[in-house]
Parts: sequence; C-alpha cells; structure tokens
Amino acid sequence: MIWILLSIVSFALSWAGIWIVERRLSHRLIDVPNPRSSHTQPTPRGGGIAFVAAFLVTAAVAAVLVDEEPDGTPFFLKGSILVLLPLWTVGTIDDARGLSARLRYLVQLISAGLAVFLFGSFAGIDAILDPLGVPWLPPVLSVIAITALINFYNFMDGLDGLVGGCCMVQLAFFALYLNQPGWWLLVAALLAFLLWNWPPAKIFMGDSGSTVLGGAVALALLQAPDASTMWWAGAVTAPLLGDAVFTLIRRLLKGENVFAAHKSHIYQRLNQSGWSHRRVAGSYVVVTILISALVAARG
Repeated sequence: MIWILLSIVSFALSWAGIWIVERRLSHRLIDVPNPRSSHTQPTPRGGGIAFVAAFLVTAAVAAVLVDEEPDGTPFFLKGSILVLLPLWTVGTIDDARGLSARLRYLVQLISAGLAVFLFGSFAGIDAILDPLGVPWLPPVLSVIAITALINFYNFMDGLDGLVGGCCMVQLAFFALYLNQPGWWLLVAALLAFLLWNWPPAKIFMGDSGSTVLGGAVALALLQAPDASTMWWAGAVTAPLLGDAVFTLIRRLLKGENVFAAHKSHIYQRLNQSGWSHRRVAGSYVVVTILISALVAARG
C-alpha cells in the first residue's frame, strides 16, 4: 500500500512541477531548433527538473517509512538518491545556462564511483573478469559502463516521448523482475511527464532528466543478484542502447568525430524518412514491452 500511495504522490508532484516549469520558467529554458534537432518549434526543456525532484522526494520518504528487511530497499533508495542527486543538480544547471562537457563528465564519474562503492560492480562484469584475478578491474570497468549508460541515454533523448516512454517500461520491469519496488516512484513521475512530452511535446526532459534515467537504469542492473539475471534484465535496454551503440560503431568505422553532434541515430533516420515522432517513439516502446514480456516469461 505504501508504494501505491507514494506513487500517487510522485505522479502529482511531477505533474505540478512540470506545470510550473512549463508555465513559469520556460522562458529561461527554451530549446531552439538547430539543423541537428528533430523538432521544428522552440520548446521548453527542463521537465526532468520536476519529475526527478518528485522521485527524489518520494524516495526519501519511502527510505524512512519502509522496513529495511527483507530486501534492503531503504539502503538502496538512500544510495540511489546519493548517486542520482549530483546528476540531477548538474543537469538542471546545464539545462538553465550550460556547463562544459568536462565538468559534466567529472560529475558523472563521481556518481558512478559512488554507485560502485555502495553497491559493488556489475555482476556480469564480475563473472567475466574474476578468473583474471585482477580485483580492481571490475570496479573500474563498472564505473566506465555506468558513465556510458548515462551518456547513451542522454544521446537518445532527441525525439518526443522516446526515452521517457522506453524508460517507464524498463523501470516498471525492473521493479517487478528485480524486486526493486522503489522504481515505481520514478515510473509514476515519468507517467506524469509523458502527459506533457508524448508527441507533440509541450516540454522536453533535458539533461536533468535523461542523465538521471541512464543512472537509474545502471543502478537497477547494478543490484541484479547474479550475472545471468543482470544480462537478461539488461535485454530490455536493447532498443535504446542498440541504437546508441550501433550508431557509435558506425561513426567510428567512418572515421567521424564521435564527440561531435550529429543526426544519424536510427531513430533520427526513421524520423527523417517520414515517420512521425509518435510512430518512432511508439515503435521503440512497443519493442521494449515485447522484450520485457519475453524475459519475464522465461522466469
């Protein structure tokens, strides 16, 4: 019952917060279209300021109200808040006035390092590297993997409803499959956001949202009990990560500067070919749902 009540509160706080950002602060957070944009009208960004804040507040309340036993949920929630708060803070500042890529990545490294310190390395990385007998290698690669997830989710946030819709499905799946009920609070906050962001979007999430969602997915997988469970759970990220990784490899093979802005992700090419934002985002969300169902069906 506590999760239902707090999810309702998270939804309400998220919706109200987005209303405030969109109506009162949007003049400071306008995303003006450029040749690389998938949108054609100036649109406020910063929806993540509100929906992440709603999650952080309700997660803090849950960490106090929920019993530690039997699954250690309060510790996981407290640790998640510590990891995600710096990402949200820097993302919010970046949405408002911009920050250097170097500073943003430094904060991502700090958050990733804190995540590994609190929860350990990815079980899948541990399983592969343990036979080598190099104890520092799994934590280092886990930190790199977490920062990669954070940035990949940020890269993919370029189309109305895409990252928000896919992440809502992914986090709901993690809440059930990995027994991490705290993610229902973020699912509820995302649902409120999608009422504003589903095509045609009235507001974008911005870095304050996309980087936190990448961090949240990393935290969920970091808490998987074993390598097999982690890899199967991670399969639900395939639509977003598959696009990001495929595009990165293709640009590397072409000798392009992978750090330069571009418009060659699969989702962008689909949109350029005539697919609407709604059709592209809907297709990615449906594939994410299908993968979630297949993984859940195998047990």
